[in-house]
Amino acid sequence: MALLTPLEPGAARAILSLYGVSLAELEALHAGSVNSNFRVRDASGTTFFLRLYEEQDAEGAAREVALLRRLHAASVPSALPRQRRDGMWLAEHAGKPVALFEWVDGTIVCQKEVTVEHCARIGAALARVHLSGGSALSEGRFRVEDLQRRLDSVEESAAPELVAAAREIRDALRAYAARRDGALPKGLIHGDLFRDNVLWRGKEIAALLDFESASQGPFVYDVMVTLLAWCYGSAFERELAQSLLVAYHRVRPLVAAELAALRVEGGIAALRFATTRITDFSLRAPKDQPPLRDYRRFLQRRAELEAGALDAVISALEPVPAG
Repeated sequence: MALLTPLEPGAARAILSLYGVSLAELEALHAGSVNSNFRVRDASGTTFFLRLYEEQDAEGAAREVALLRRLHAASVPSALPRQRRDGMWLAEHAGKPVALFEWVDGTIVCQKEVTVEHCARIGAALARVHLSGGSALSEGRFRVEDLQRRLDSVEESAAPELVAAAREIRDALRAYAARRDGALPKGLIHGDLFRDNVLWRGKEIAALLDFESASQGPFVYDVMVTLLAWCYGSAFERELAQSLLVAYHRVRPLVAAELAALRVEGGIAALRFATTRITDFSLRAPKDQPPLRDYRRFLQRRAELEAGALDAVISALEPVPAG
């Protein structure tokens, strides 16, 4: 994805000086769907990750930085923010917040490389995130009502195909919201733990990345976001899904109400990403070019969930008593 906000060396040098870091090399990273990200190297060869927040305001960026500090203290593998020399954490560029992080070496696995071992480690790591606390966060930017507003904007300006998709998604969201269990256990959720948000060092997780969408929400919603991301190629891969769920359940056992809610929460998760694939990719795609990410892939996931693709995997889990 192209950078939304450019960063020239002079501006980067001014930002880095606030952190006591010199600039020897600046490289734009064309990854991610929301922010502008850069690799910077100082004169000693030390590498850092610099993020310019495109959608989050300074308050939201500060929450992510504080959260990452807590997760790091709780031994959850994550990127460590760097503090400015004056004790502050954020800088600013083009009116947008900027944060600097220690660089974490690691690789990202493609879908074809994902194994049951990867999914087991992801499930366990996600459970540790959920057990780490941090429940003082807000409900985030992707509540059902927020998605409905995004869909309104699609209907106002999009092509007929996208308008029809937006209406389908709106109707399905309304139906899921009516079925949603409001008493599910809640707390800190990542909200976007896709494959490109996890770095690996060999068979171990080097870091969970991009807590920008972290919020307060149902834990099982986050489980299903992660499962949709890691356990689906051209269809759901049941062995991968089973590995992820069993590993999560071993670290943070699920109660009966959570197991019963997995299909609904999975449906909402699929529609959340179908919606943002439309608004962040389909609507921004250059004329006569396909979007980089296709919203229909998440409508397929939802259809398979509704058809019972994961029912046997879910029913195999033994719930723990509530309370």
